[in-house]
Amino acid sequence: MCDIEEVHRLITHYAERGLMLARSRSMLYEGVREITVAEERGRLLGAGMLHVIWEDLAEIRSLAVQPDLQKGGIGRKLVEAFLAEARELKIPRVFALTYQAGFFVRCGFRLVPKESLSQKVWKECINCPKFPNCDEEAVVIDLDL
Repeated sequence: MCDIEEVHRLITHYAERGLMLARSRSMLYEGVREITVAEERGRLLGAGMLHVIWEDLAEIRSLAVQPDLQKGGIGRKLVEAFLAEARELKIPRVFALTYQAGFFVRCGFRLVPKESLSQKVWKECINCPKFPNCDEEAVVIDLDL
């Protein structure tokens, strides 16, 4: 199992700066099988989650890279791993709700209105402290399967 405390610290670092949403330890432990980590010699370099929403839709969540390793390609490699996993699962569409839309656009995603996403996306948003005034941007990529 990955070190949830390290992943939690990394996410919290960015959440405290308003760069991503906070995640509780409970949420991370419940989703531990969804977490992918990048590490080197036991050091956590970055982490994120691929969360399956429905048979044709998955979400990249909580993607974070250590601050001193920004712009080193780790985030892109994690996104590529999530997209490969979605292809293996035959999930044709992956989205993210993010404050870092430019990063995802550089990874091949496109900006879309949040309202264009399926209602299935919003079931967990109800528990977010920013609901219903979400200020994240939505990005989507359609995969060739």
